[in-house]
Amino acid sequence: MTAVTSEHPEGRDGGDGGAGSGGGDGREAGTGSSRAGAAPGSGSGPECAVGKASEPEPTESLRTFGAVVKAFRARARLTQEQFAPLVRYSVQTVASIEQGRRFPPEDFVERAEDVLDGFGALRGAAKHLTRKAGLATWFRQWADIEKDAISLNAYECRVVPGLLQTEAYARAVFRSAPPHLSDERINHFVARRLARQKLLHRQPSAAVSFVIEQAVLERPTGGVGVMREQFDRLIDDAGLHSVNIQIMPLRQEPHAGLSGSMRLAESPQHTWVGYFEGPRGSLLVTDPENVSVLSMRYSLLRTQALTPEDSVNLLKQMRGAL
Repeated sequence: MTAVTSEHPEGRDGGDGGAGSGGGDGREAGTGSSRAGAAPGSGSGPECAVGKASEPEPTESLRTFGAVVKAFRARARLTQEQFAPLVRYSVQTVASIEQGRRFPPEDFVERAEDVLDGFGALRGAAKHLTRKAGLATWFRQWADIEKDAISLNAYECRVVPGLLQTEAYARAVFRSAPPHLSDERINHFVARRLARQKLLHRQPSAAVSFVIEQAVLERPTGGVGVMREQFDRLIDDAGLHSVNIQIMPLRQEPHAGLSGSMRLAESPQHTWVGYFEGPRGSLLVTDPENVSVLSMRYSLLRTQALTPEDSVNLLKQMRGAL
């Protein structure tokens, strides 16, 4: 299954992408959802055809809460059309909450409790809903998958992957574009991103592979001093026994990554999940057939990129040229 959320992680935290996003490193924020026909991209390359996107997969707690709301509504002999104006939300919002596709706002819970005479059951159930504050719904799920992964593959064509960013580089990414954030918010997001990097030093270690576009490293994000430090960090991380860093050269043709950045993770149960980020959305891919397509693309990217040894040599050359 695939699903879309309104914000993502890498550029502006959660993930790794450019500014204006929410988690892998887009900004970790927002829980809204929408439908889309393909993975969100940067608008500068072909869309990634990995299958039709659907409504977000509900978590167990959201699904259970929705079922409770529906049961109490049925007991009150109210249709969704009759119930919606009583809680001052649209019929579509009520339907999304009952199906576990939307996190219920606090005022919805309070109004539903009163309208449906819930005996405190709705209020109590709402306390156990799973949502981490500030994290986009799909990046939150990806963050949990990433944390426990035994293998992790990432192709990045926008910024240095969040797991490899220095603090100064991460701050530069967060300051790069609107909406502009307060220093307090930037400190919060940077701390969260740095905490994710514990994965690289975890025991037992995960096998982590990165393919990074050379163009990303040619861009002086944050200035020369920040980039020098970032190059040092990449060279050091490339020396970790469980980390593999490859650079995709500027003049590589053909190129399997024209559809944009992507990540893949293998769980301890040996199942694979894919993840994308775009300017204002993120996409989790769990369908085995679609994940297989992403795996084939990543495998091809690794054959097209420089070898790990040549990549380190290029990093050193670029660092020396600053």
